[in-house]
Amino acid sequence: MAKITMMVGFVLVALGFAYWGLAGRTAPTALIPAYFGIALMICGARSRTENNKTRMLFMHVAVTIGLLGFLFPGIRAIMTMMKGATLSSLAVQEQLVMSVVCLVFTGMCVRSFIAARRTPPAEAAV
Repeated sequence: MAKITMMVGFVLVALGFAYWGLAGRTAPTALIPAYFGIALMICGARSRTENNKTRMLFMHVAVTIGLLGFLFPGIRAIMTMMKGATLSSLAVQEQLVMSVVCLVFTGMCVRSFIAARRTPPAEAAV
């Protein structure tokens, strides 16, 4: 799951810089996905260890970042669209893409956590 976390982080960084470029490099808020991505890449790198406690800690931090990365931009996009913005707005597009990427990542993490929980301790040590 650590590699997937780092890949999702990279996708978010690329998303942030892509929309920042599309916005003419004048909107610093377009870089918000990049900040989430950097945090996910750090968590993914830190969770690449044999120490179970450290791995669990950083993966739980990563899924929390993913959940926040789903909720905040998703809610913001809905609020912005309720005020009259359309899907042609770059900000709304970026928020929705970030929200979907983070939702998929959060779902993958939850599935991984459930699978790890169901694995008996004897099998996990092998």
